[in-house]
Amino acid sequence: MKYLGFFLILAGLMWCAPSNAQDKPHKFAQIDDLLPTPNVYRAASGAPGHRYWQQRADYQIDVTLDDDNQRIYGEETITYFNNSPDQLRYLWVQLDQNVRARDSDTYKTRTSSMGDSLRFADIDYWEPDFDGGFKIDWVKDKDGKDLPFTINKTMMRIDMPRQLPAGAAYTFRIKWWYNINDRMKIGGRSGYEFFEADSNYLYTIAQFYPRMAVYNDHDGWQHKQFLGAGEFTLNFGNYDVRITAPADHMVGSTGVLQNPRDVLSEKQRSRLDRARTADQPVMILSQKEAEEIEKGRASGTKTWRFKADNVRDFAFASSRKFIWDAQGVDFDGRTVMAMSYYPKEANPLWEQYSTRTVVHTLKTYSKFTFDYPYPVAISVNADRIGMEYPMICFNYGRCEPDGTYSERMKWGVIGVIIHEVGHNWFPMIVNSDERQWTWMDEGLNTFLQFLTEREFDADFPSRRGTPASIVEYMSGDKSTQVPIMTNSESVFQLGNNAYAKPTAALNILRETVMGRELFDFAFKEYANRWMFKHPTPADFFRTMEDASGVDLDWFWRGWFFTTDHVDISIDDVRWFQINTRNPEDIRAWREEQKANEREHISEIRNREEMPKRLADKDSTLRDFYSDFDRHEAFAKHEEVAYERYIASLSDEELARLQSGQQFYEITFRNIGGLVMPLILEFEYADGTKEIRRIPAEIWRKNTEKVTKVFVTDKEAVSIMLDPHLETADADLGNNAWPRRAQPSRFKLYKQREFGRGTNEIQRYQKMQEKERAGSEE
Repeated sequence: MKYLGFFLILAGLMWCAPSNAQDKPHKFAQIDDLLPTPNVYRAASGAPGHRYWQQRADYQIDVTLDDDNQRIYGEETITYFNNSPDQLRYLWVQLDQNVRARDSDTYKTRTSSMGDSLRFADIDYWEPDFDGGFKIDWVKDKDGKDLPFTINKTMMRIDMPRQLPAGAAYTFRIKWWYNINDRMKIGGRSGYEFFEADSNYLYTIAQFYPRMAVYNDHDGWQHKQFLGAGEFTLNFGNYDVRITAPADHMVGSTGVLQNPRDVLSEKQRSRLDRARTADQPVMILSQKEAEEIEKGRASGTKTWRFKADNVRDFAFASSRKFIWDAQGVDFDGRTVMAMSYYPKEANPLWEQYSTRTVVHTLKTYSKFTFDYPYPVAISVNADRIGMEYPMICFNYGRCEPDGTYSERMKWGVIGVIIHEVGHNWFPMIVNSDERQWTWMDEGLNTFLQFLTEREFDADFPSRRGTPASIVEYMSGDKSTQVPIMTNSESVFQLGNNAYAKPTAALNILRETVMGRELFDFAFKEYANRWMFKHPTPADFFRTMEDASGVDLDWFWRGWFFTTDHVDISIDDVRWFQINTRNPEDIRAWREEQKANEREHISEIRNREEMPKRLADKDSTLRDFYSDFDRHEAFAKHEEVAYERYIASLSDEELARLQSGQQFYEITFRNIGGLVMPLILEFEYADGTKEIRRIPAEIWRKNTEKVTKVFVTDKEAVSIMLDPHLETADADLGNNAWPRRAQPSRFKLYKQREFGRGTNEIQRYQKMQEKERAGSEE
């Protein structure tokens, strides 16, 4: 192959930090050292192993809601199935309400400090007076004999009279009660809200019964104490639940109502039947009807019976304030009822959007995972909360007293409903361990929420999802950051760490690293492999690689096991062109270089002050070289040499020589630590643009600095790294050649234009009133 000469057109040089790669694991090292060893229970592919097993717990529960004293009274029968290969000496039961006991570790471990002034609420927060812990009346076997038990904070050990063999089942009973917490004062995922205007309560009740802890193949008993941040680790089972509530309450619940004739009017049953095939929400209990009910106080109680099969938990809501609407959603001939319960204070926002959003969520999540398998999906309005349970969730969102609402509230309501309904997939069905790995449900769910929001409205102001949304956190103070793979109770910023960062990571995988086709197939494979099972982080990591054929160890290591961030810099660009050896081209280039030469200030001033130098004045100083033009003298020789050179080339070589191709040697520096693909946008002199994509593996030999030559057919006027903000790059200022200043903006104002709390609807109405008043004058 004949040599092609090059000559330098433009060069710039920037420093590169010295390597310290020996201090840390290589960024492209496999993560086998970070994951558990595959076995017969969990395969190396990320699928359940051929001997995979999981426990099961069935519940029969009778619970009474005491509306006068805000208490829950209950009795339950639990049948626990030991599907493990192990004999069990005792059983562990979760007592999550004990997080609100006066001696709770959650209260004891809260940090606090004094200031010059305090609110009364601060003292209540430090030393809570409310006692919301479980009061266990007794624990008995199925024959009514007392069973010994030991309560250890939010866990209770039940000692069986003999070991429970593999493959056997054990039935026992518990009686308990507890005080329901006021969510609006002391917070909580469940509790009650009191409406002073009409003296009514709205109850959203969860964690209301002692629940079996999980026993599994990788942890044994998962009885990590409940401190409040890490949520729940639960078994699947079948539920038969009777809820006794005031006679005028409407109850919405996990499961399917078994006795509609006992608790619903004929009109309500007829409307509910019509809603099954409706293409819009049908009002089962209207606002007018609900307002009449909430004014009175019917005597007595009603008992609602619900059944739910193969669920991991159970929750319900109860109030005489509820408006209720519903719409059926068809899944290949199977109807799922999307429903909403809400007080008048949430209207008109909820009537317009809640059930329609539930329907949209069911369809969109199903498309990316598996068809929603349960018969019901319910959204319940509960102020200042967003919380999920199987088939039912509690979501915030209220209107102003005049019925208006801010645009932020509108999008917030739609977003929280999508998110909480979406949790039916993760972790209610793909049943991960929330107590340890919040990101496995919140991160995966928030990612799907982002996709669902964008299918709802192209302009949806998604709070999380884009890589750019996580830049500030990832590039911030590392002392308040921990890796995603950190236990939930030890995370500093749960929203950023468990929701936003995993969401951005999955978005980058889908759009940039893997591509939509490979990612969507692998993600759906994970969801289907682990539906109604208990996956671990390793199962997710391995399945995504197994189903896509993409080695992602470098990605998991960087994004999930470190606190590195993305900051890749274009440090140096050197521009080369082919030396064609054509004398005309060479002369043109020399003239261009001469025209572009810059002179030192001294030479400029010397030319002005002494236009003639000694050599110009004294002819005796002139010699051969004084008037010799070497380029002109050798022009003929250069032309002959060029013709000979051209004649020696093959057609292919001649075409390459005359192609006019440009060569850009670009040096990249990894400042933030995370290796990522390089996405470059070349903008050419003719105004066109081109995207070049280089996989992250370019960093495998040097994770701090790499250099690569790019060949283009046209001259580039600018080069931009990560032009579409795909990689969460923290510093866009070093992403461009030539360098571009990143502008910031500030606002000048005389005074704030609008008062706090004013929403766009109210502002528009006031504007119209002023315009009407002006026209009347």
